[in-house]
Amino acid sequence: MSLVLDPAAQDLLFREARTANTFTDEPVTEEQVQAIYDLVKYGPTAFNQSPLRVTLVRSPEARERLVGLMAEGNRPKTAAAPLVAILSADNEFHEELPALFPHFPQAKDAFFSERPVREQAALMNGTLQAGYFLVGIRAAGLAAGPMTGFDFPAVQKEFLDDDHTPLMVVNIGKPGEDAWFPRSPRLAYDEVITTV
Repeated sequence: MSLVLDPAAQDLLFREARTANTFTDEPVTEEQVQAIYDLVKYGPTAFNQSPLRVTLVRSPEARERLVGLMAEGNRPKTAAAPLVAILSADNEFHEELPALFPHFPQAKDAFFSERPVREQAALMNGTLQAGYFLVGIRAAGLAAGPMTGFDFPAVQKEFLDDDHTPLMVVNIGKPGEDAWFPRSPRLAYDEVITTV
């Protein structure tokens, strides 16, 4: 059976998409970010937790602080990207559950009263949402450069708080000159899929 999604959309979202390493100076607008969020917010999470939080780094002062916390190889592209987002998981997501999971508002206390349980759930579901966010960036015709090469505790201290765990930093914009590294190999179907 073939996929229902148009082949051009498949290419845009997956086959032709790569992690961008250079960007043009064309700005990423607030309207584009809003459109991305308005699409990806529908991606499923357990109990509709929706723990992903996005911190947009727009000011030059904030950008400079962030660049200093990135791994050395990530600093130039983070400094040059039109927009940078810090994606984090909100470990207090359960406070929103009565509104987000209204048919069972007791889920907040029945399943998520203990912080270690919330942290594990927020990490798993926030990372899932981060994947949706990257696909949403591609759907907007932009390129994403997700990175985990940074000082996690320092980024948390500088930009977040103790209730938010950083997941990744994402450079966002139109791809620039020589933006792509060659495509790395992927595992074959029978190396990943097992039937029991």
